[in-house]
Amino acid sequence: MVDGPIFLVNWALGLGVYFMKSMTGYGRAAATLGEFTLTVQVSSVNRKTLDLTVALPRDWEGSLESEVSAEVRRSVIRGKIHVDVELTGGAIGRTAVWSDEGVLRSLARLRALAEKQGVPLTVTGELLWRIASDERQPLLMPTADAGRPVLMAALGGALAGFGAMRAKEGEALKADLLGRMALLQRQIDVVACRAPLVAGQYRELLLKRLREAGLDLDPSDERVLKEIALFADRCDVSEELTRLRSHLDQLGQLLDSGGEIGRKAEFILQEIGRESHTIGSKANDLAVAKAVIEFKNELERVREQIANVE
Repeated sequence: MVDGPIFLVNWALGLGVYFMKSMTGYGRAAATLGEFTLTVQVSSVNRKTLDLTVALPRDWEGSLESEVSAEVRRSVIRGKIHVDVELTGGAIGRTAVWSDEGVLRSLARLRALAEKQGVPLTVTGELLWRIASDERQPLLMPTADAGRPVLMAALGGALAGFGAMRAKEGEALKADLLGRMALLQRQIDVVACRAPLVAGQYRELLLKRLREAGLDLDPSDERVLKEIALFADRCDVSEELTRLRSHLDQLGQLLDSGGEIGRKAEFILQEIGRESHTIGSKANDLAVAKAVIEFKNELERVREQIANVE
């Protein structure tokens, strides 16, 4: 009998439900193997790639390690995963009860030897204890073949609990990320509302400076119009804003998908960072620059959270 919350994963898979998973998780399951208790624990922490280690009883390492690794790799994509398999209880560390017949045979041989050597032999409790202790043989642990089905069943239970925990933490991460994405969208809206006003303000400032310099040029003068047009082109961020919104939409869709999310999200965040940097460099406006700074601060928090996602 294997203990472990397998029902949650089976229920979700049956409904076609996909969870965004955290890379941090823990699962444990135990099973009975003859006189022993077999315990499997699966734990993980963040890692950009899949780094899997398996600790098995020494006699099982060569036969079962590859099977355990293959089963784990079917459930995880990346992270530092450790699987610990332990046999406890039963007769581990103890020895089998001696055979009465074996003790009597040894005592008879000892008597015969004593008579042959002419040595008197007195049978005492201490002598019987020594003979019995010598007769005891260590009990052997189950073979790899005998332990294989029980181990794989226990591993399945541990992986189910491990997956359920990662899914639960993943949903918490998703809720946090969606909230932060809303803050990013808010700063995009600030820039989108402010950016079209920048060229007009530059026009007024340019004309004011020209008047202060004694150059009272007509606003329709070709030179003034050309300078304003060049400035407007340099500070135009409409294309960057369009791409930013598109990237955020892609990120939102990715968070709702199954499979590997972390690496793809990291790539999208790189593109978002590139567009925000371009907007900041083209801003030429205090309000836009402030919004970009707030955007970048929140984007860094999103990156930190995505680093926890499988």
